[in-house]
Amino acid sequence: MPRNLDLTAVRSFVTVADVGGVTRAAGYLNLTQSAVSMQIKRLEEALGLQLFLRAARKLALSPEGEQLLSYGRRMLALNDEALSRFTSTSCEGEIRLGVPHDVVYPAIPGILKRMSQAYPGLRINLVSSFTMLIKEEFGRGGFDVILTTEEAPDAGAEVLGSRPLVWVGGPEGRAWQQRPLRLGFKDSCIFRPRAQAALDQVGISWELATGGESETAVEATVAADLAVTARMLGGLPADTVMLPADSGLPALGEMKLALYHSPRRKDEAMDMLMAEMRLAYSC
Repeated sequence: MPRNLDLTAVRSFVTVADVGGVTRAAGYLNLTQSAVSMQIKRLEEALGLQLFLRAARKLALSPEGEQLLSYGRRMLALNDEALSRFTSTSCEGEIRLGVPHDVVYPAIPGILKRMSQAYPGLRINLVSSFTMLIKEEFGRGGFDVILTTEEAPDAGAEVLGSRPLVWVGGPEGRAWQQRPLRLGFKDSCIFRPRAQAALDQVGISWELATGGESETAVEATVAADLAVTARMLGGLPADTVMLPADSGLPALGEMKLALYHSPRRKDEAMDMLMAEMRLAYSC
């Protein structure tokens, strides 16, 4: 008689593999750690295989686990697509999502694709801008969900974690050695006051090399080694690099990643989007 894999256990396995640990997977799945561990154990027993190398310092997939992960993703995608096709009739319309431009990649394209597959009748309108502008528009009711990068999130925010703010310059560049130090920022960039204050504290003179609201102009100026800028780790523009620790520029500390959502929309599509954002940006 043919045997069937437990899709609940498969989902737990794929989630643990994606987030790199049982604790984060349990939070994402809204289960206890022991429940997730038990599901992984049952899956291993059903297959007669070890799926994770638990002796490693960091949880890693075994060769068999790597193979099952590919199958698992396809199984879950087909399951979710079928459920959405035949049971999801209310999740239509539009969700308006605001995300700072420097943290759109690599997570947002995958999130949008999975949302589209799960809810074909739903439109997600993505707007990429600076935190200051995104929050202003959210306050006016212009967004349903926003992700922000800020020093002190508002009381209604769900703080997902913190990332270091780092100095960024052109590859093999020397702009960081110039005095006054030339800075590339948009006028509304929330990182600019932090960078300027840090330089003032250590007595490094600076001047602005860019102005206005063109992010393309900032990125081109920095990539050309005509200025330096600051970005959250993991969100560096193309053709730029993080400056070395011995550059002599002051540490910039960390910025928080925060999630806000409007109470006006409450449905399973919103729940999925929020869960996807938590999984991608928790740190």
